[in-house]
Amino acid sequence: MVITHHGGQCFKVTFGDLTLVFDPIAKGATLPSVRFGTDIALVSRDYPDMNGVEEVSYGEKKPFAILGPGEYERQDVVVQGFLSRSAYGLAKDAKDAVNTIYSVQLEDMTLVHLGALVDTELPKEARENIDDIDVLFVPIGGKGVLSPSAAHELAVSLEPKIIVPMHWSGIGQQGALEAFLKEAGNGSETVDKLTLKKKDLVGRDGSIVVITPH
Repeated sequence: MVITHHGGQCFKVTFGDLTLVFDPIAKGATLPSVRFGTDIALVSRDYPDMNGVEEVSYGEKKPFAILGPGEYERQDVVVQGFLSRSAYGLAKDAKDAVNTIYSVQLEDMTLVHLGALVDTELPKEARENIDDIDVLFVPIGGKGVLSPSAAHELAVSLEPKIIVPMHWSGIGQQGALEAFLKEAGNGSETVDKLTLKKKDLVGRDGSIVVITPH
């Protein structure tokens, strides 16, 4: 599979003829909207920075949209969505908003995207159902999502093979990525895109991979 970063929390995952996207960016968002076709679109938070399903309906591709908690299966991709909380982009007087954590199984690998999570622990249902994470996407930007230090602590506790920081490009507090990497202190790698096969994960233990936004 190939994973590319498109700003904010938006990641495109391609494998074979299939394309999946987490948190596509809508028109009118804080970030520039995306424009490509996808088969499956997962939205963690109903907010323009994360819910641009229309922007990934392109050409012949009209995505199967997953907009919240539940269990889904599409084209050999198994998705579980778990209810959690966000404090990002709140309406006036709101204390929190619905956020969905997604666990996605494809090509014998498990990807977990925490969305715009503000809680420093996973909810009970997610903890009970998520294990052996291969790639963890964790928000690090503060301002309604996890702070860099809280994000690092949670990410390490989940023991993924690879940690991919998000919510630092175009949104989030200034210097969030630098603060997160300093918290980690054990080095990281920066790539233009992350190309992975199951065998590439052998020996990985919480490796931090920064994917440069396109």
